[in-house]
Amino acid sequence: MQAHERFYGISEDFRSPYARDRDRIIHSGSFRKLEYKTQVFLNQEGDFFRTRLTHSLEVSQIARSISSQLGLEEPLAEAIALAHDLGHTPFGHVGGDALDEKLKQGGYANGFEHNYQSFRVLTLLEKRYKGFNGLNLSFATLEGVLKHSYPYKKSFYPNQIDKMFKLDMHPSIEAMVVDRADEIAYMSHDIDDGIHSGLISFDTLKQSELAQEILEKVHEEGINEDEDEMFRYRFSSHLINHLVYSLLEYSRPKVDSSKVLSSCVSSSQDIPIGFEPALETKIKKLKKILYQELYQHKQIVRKMYSGKKAVEGLFEALMDEPKMLPKYFLNQLEIRSKHRVIADYIASLSDRSAMGLYNEIFGKI
Repeated sequence: MQAHERFYGISEDFRSPYARDRDRIIHSGSFRKLEYKTQVFLNQEGDFFRTRLTHSLEVSQIARSISSQLGLEEPLAEAIALAHDLGHTPFGHVGGDALDEKLKQGGYANGFEHNYQSFRVLTLLEKRYKGFNGLNLSFATLEGVLKHSYPYKKSFYPNQIDKMFKLDMHPSIEAMVVDRADEIAYMSHDIDDGIHSGLISFDTLKQSELAQEILEKVHEEGINEDEDEMFRYRFSSHLINHLVYSLLEYSRPKVDSSKVLSSCVSSSQDIPIGFEPALETKIKKLKKILYQELYQHKQIVRKMYSGKKAVEGLFEALMDEPKMLPKYFLNQLEIRSKHRVIADYIASLSDRSAMGLYNEIFGKI
């Protein structure tokens, strides 16, 4: 007898397996913590800027829209999108880099990897059931979180994971959709946040042919760049629409919706989800400009450096005195290595919690 039948007298759960996955992810503690995890700008810098939570919601919306138009499993794409960043550390990628370095210094040759950490959150670190760890999600959702569009074979994965998920094969089409939805979302909102912060300008973005094309669409609406908020909003809207419709036009002929759960797509086959080559080139150019002009801006680099030092300091302090760990993680030391337990704990922290703990131990930085 299933739990819902035993407790509520209902013979069947009315949700699909992937809708059930989505709900379990949304109600997890790790999902809530994304509100205070950095995307590009630290959460403390203002209410406007995106966080990992708002990013995940935007990726989910775009992935659902694409999946519905391609006849795919929309709830599966939604579940993968909502869970895809659960393994990210505080302070964005620099936090993950810091844990990667610390684990490798401690003899863990494979270090820290955020996709695998997301998988571990869903299968091990979240605890919602008496008899087992994890959220009890479907194979397809876990596979979509674990893999990218490309074969994702990592030598440090346990053999049973490699065999179960066929890491040398492509994931489901839905996972590929999420991968490109992620790209569309972060390009559009990073531009929005970057312009709003004053760290990048539309004049700089005009180096990109793609940005020029989108700017022309905004100007055709009779909106001037002086109308700051409206102009930014319309730019983001046109950029998302342009990329979504271009992706649909290119991908629709390549997708067989009767085989949507096709982790059997061979690694030698072309990926069916994407953009025409000319647009792919334009996207790469725009991403290069964002990397050089926004992500490497001195103000961003300074904040990220501060965050990285906080993660490094916390790791060293907890290695020296693990009794500072919360009870759950302290108990984990009995069954898992200290390096991995401490990395798991730090990765679970929000920016706010990590900085607060660092300041408590070392004094305010």
